[in-house]
Amino acid sequence: MSTTPRKQIILAAYVGGVNEHTAWEHPDAGSQIEFDTFRHVAQTAERGRFDYFFLAEGLALRERAGRVFEHDIAGRPDTLPVLAALAAVTSHIGLVGTLNATFNEPYELARQIASLDHLSGGRAGWNVVTSWDAFTGQNFRRGGFLSREDRYARAEEFVNTVRELWDSWADDAILADKASGRFLLDDDAGAFAHTGAQFDIDGTFTVPRSPQGRPVIVQAGVSPQGRDFAAANSDLIFSPFSRLAEAQEFYVDVKARARGFGRNPDDLKIIPGAGFVLGDSRADAEEKARFILEQQLSDRAVQVQFEQLWNRDLSAYDIDGPLPDIEPDPEAPPIIQGRAFIHQDRFETVRRWRALAEEKGLSIRGVAAEVSTRTEYIGTPQQVADALDDFIQNDGADGVVLGGHITPGGIDEFVDKVVPLLQERGSLRTEYTGSTLRENLGLPIPERRGALAATA
Repeated sequence: MSTTPRKQIILAAYVGGVNEHTAWEHPDAGSQIEFDTFRHVAQTAERGRFDYFFLAEGLALRERAGRVFEHDIAGRPDTLPVLAALAAVTSHIGLVGTLNATFNEPYELARQIASLDHLSGGRAGWNVVTSWDAFTGQNFRRGGFLSREDRYARAEEFVNTVRELWDSWADDAILADKASGRFLLDDDAGAFAHTGAQFDIDGTFTVPRSPQGRPVIVQAGVSPQGRDFAAANSDLIFSPFSRLAEAQEFYVDVKARARGFGRNPDDLKIIPGAGFVLGDSRADAEEKARFILEQQLSDRAVQVQFEQLWNRDLSAYDIDGPLPDIEPDPEAPPIIQGRAFIHQDRFETVRRWRALAEEKGLSIRGVAAEVSTRTEYIGTPQQVADALDDFIQNDGADGVVLGGHITPGGIDEFVDKVVPLLQERGSLRTEYTGSTLRENLGLPIPERRGALAATA
């Protein structure tokens, strides 16, 4: 009889601002902007013993021909103030924000995230993202953008520099001896100097050592370069794979890359995005899922999805007709502004989509529904709990980032009906195991590298 303990499922809840999944027009949907929305999701997730609350956002609303996408959320407050406010109304759940390494500076961002970690008692995390396009860069510098290679080089040095700043304080640097009047044990606390290809900075970092050693680093990477960056630098990596065989291959590959960088593979957690639809029966849940998908796959949303791949104006094609008979034009200026193209090979992707359409007799809209990268768990609460647990126990991932189709009440049903079933199986905690995000994720406190000298 096997004595291997069950993997504990990592659960995160997210509120997206730039996506196709959130149905803000649904009658049951609430505000996408008011603080009560974020508070409800975070507190509900904490009640379900989720590991962290995640805010996903972009630095520019996506546009097509000057018109903002209908499912993107205009007016979303800045990430850091929202997470800081949530720190005051939660006590255990982690608080992870998407912050850009292309258009921020290491000192400022390191200070902001470290401050959030202190305010929350060690619950802060940073989802590292990069930007490549001049459209987003217009918000920051004239014509400013980086090539794919340069943005990864900047991001890697950015993350390393931020870590140097976080490590510039010793754990016991603050003496605060009232009798002698001496505050710092070491007058060099916070001193740093970094010289590299991207940054040349030196000074004194003003925020003491993080309650969890360092805030948790989250990243997404699909390309070989992105996988290497995540395997070398991240604590958590988003996976885009929902089918078990593909997910297992990604899981093995990224863990092996982490080992190649001298890391313990167990210290890198893999977690894809996922959605769910619950019903009294599988047929009931499937009917609800079809209704939700109809809302998500509006004519314009589907057109934009295909135009991003083809990089052509496809407005003349019937969304419920056959796939475009023309080839992509990767050399033309981007027709969709404000979102990075995630496919590695446009022509190969078009070939696969056409083969899928021919095999299953699908229209443009039908292919759009088939190629959604987000896992959907559809069925009764027991069926969803079984499917999710099987995926995790078979190393499809270490957990999932759950987003409800309706904000803010979307995850309530999961917490009320699925979480107890996962707890009964022994796959989900019944109480938090620690007070910091690292403790609850089962991640070690990073070894401090000390006050670092200038690096070439």
